[in-house]
Amino acid sequence: MIHSALYADLRARLGESGLLTDPLTVAAHNTDWRGRYQGTAPWVVQPASTAQVIDVIKACANAGVPLVPQGGNTSQCGAATPRVGHPEIILSLSRMNRILELDAENATLVCEAGAVLAQVQKHAEAAGFLFPLSLASEGSAQIGGVISTNAGGTAVLRYGNMRSQVLGLEVVLADGRCWNGLKGLRKDNTGYDLKQCFIGAEGTLGIITRAVLRLYPLPRQRVTAWLSVPSPALAVGLLRFLRAQCGDRISAFELISHSALSLVLHHIPQFQAPLDPLPAWSVLIEL
Repeated sequence: MIHSALYADLRARLGESGLLTDPLTVAAHNTDWRGRYQGTAPWVVQPASTAQVIDVIKACANAGVPLVPQGGNTSQCGAATPRVGHPEIILSLSRMNRILELDAENATLVCEAGAVLAQVQKHAEAAGFLFPLSLASEGSAQIGGVISTNAGGTAVLRYGNMRSQVLGLEVVLADGRCWNGLKGLRKDNTGYDLKQCFIGAEGTLGIITRAVLRLYPLPRQRVTAWLSVPSPALAVGLLRFLRAQCGDRISAFELISHSALSLVLHHIPQFQAPLDPLPAWSVLIEL
């Protein structure tokens, strides 16, 4: 049972909107989006600033209560769901969702960890830039979450994983200290690259609160093709051929099996099969 003194401390520090206790509201955070995992955290803390994140971490550390960081809660592995019967509290940065700066000269964007991925994409596009990470949950996934999971998305071939899109981070450590590595410098050879310790670490080493992200020129033209191939081995050969012809202009190359596409068409009947009959393997290509 979580001590009432911690509740009073968090309420005083975060205010009414920063500590969610309504059972129905908390229940949505205690379950993953597929309903496969279930937790019993009694509260959700929602700090509105880095200073409040520090306050939360210090208060919970002093009380010996673990925190479970949760972004958009769209992961499929249950890592953002608290355990059953354990005194854990969910930490959500959804109130820290501001885009703080876009530097057109340096092609960088600074945002808080709770900013939604689609929001970052749209903000970059409005300024004539591309933020290349794209995945199915981009309308709910938060920047802190995609950094902490080193998300890949559909454009890894050209732009790399999320790790490649991060130039700098601000992180609150487990003892409440704040590490400020908010650099936008690309050619940085000053010793250890400490931000890499937190990218893909799932929040185990610290809570990411702000990030400096790399932007790219907005593509002027896109070409999409859907091809059938008889085997995965020949798909790999096709990718090699396209790389030789097109270089790094290939942004997506997705191999799709007959069974996977059949499931999509069965469960979403308004969709139309690109090829009839369905081939054993299909490849979706974007340049």
